[in-house]
Amino acid sequence: MSETRPLPIRVEDASDPAVAEFRDIRERDLVGRTGRFIAEGTVVLNMLAAAHGQENGFRAEKILVLENRLAGLEDMLGRFPADVPVYTASAAVIDAIAGFHLHRGVLALGRKPEPRPLNEALARLSERALVTVLSGISNHDNAGAIFRNSAAFGASLVILDETSCDPLYRKAIRVSVGSVLTVPFHRGGSIDEILGKLDQAGFSIWGLSPTGKTPLRNLPASNRTALLLGTEGEGLPQDLMRRINTARIAQMPGLDSLNVATAAALSLHEMAYRMGLLPE
Repeated sequence: MSETRPLPIRVEDASDPAVAEFRDIRERDLVGRTGRFIAEGTVVLNMLAAAHGQENGFRAEKILVLENRLAGLEDMLGRFPADVPVYTASAAVIDAIAGFHLHRGVLALGRKPEPRPLNEALARLSERALVTVLSGISNHDNAGAIFRNSAAFGASLVILDETSCDPLYRKAIRVSVGSVLTVPFHRGGSIDEILGKLDQAGFSIWGLSPTGKTPLRNLPASNRTALLLGTEGEGLPQDLMRRINTARIAQMPGLDSLNVATAAALSLHEMAYRMGLLPE
């Protein structure tokens, strides 16, 4: 940034109202932050810096850094606008603010953009697009890993139904290594509504299940493909699977299924390869 960044603001007291949003972050993760989220660690902070001011609309509101990490983060912090305040504190004060030992020593308060209607999000995609759809994915580790896989294999959009978790939960962002901030996503609506809009937008929809009819390696190529993933254990509802194309990953007998994030990685790679989305 060309603007001159003000010096970091020293915080001596964990009850300082200037850093109230960072207080007891584990407990506050459970109730949401009304449009805000916590980014943790340098990798995610770097992603937030890259996303700041871009079309996706993610913004940082303030940053809290452990005092002995400031020098090493000077260049990265300089990528944020000068009006984003940077606070710094000792390890003891930061731990008291966060409510646990924050060994990464870096937190940012971000604001998410106003959500676009799903129809609008789909209309913005190119004629060749891969979409990941999550139904009932409530585990934040799995959600974060699926975002990371979606980014790795060129998915243009991740759609989460109303029963799936918030991908802007702190742990989901961290597990995604910041991909939640770079891969466009839409959350909300029933899975039937989502699949109906995907069908209208010309997507070939494939539900992934150990009992799927078509081996993954035999999937036909399609310019617009949507991979539908269900929760671990129960998987996708049978009545839903009867209405869509279904695929399965070949595996050795004796094991019920793969972890959903692992299965997503294998499937997205195969689909992206067939669609010509991956570099040689």
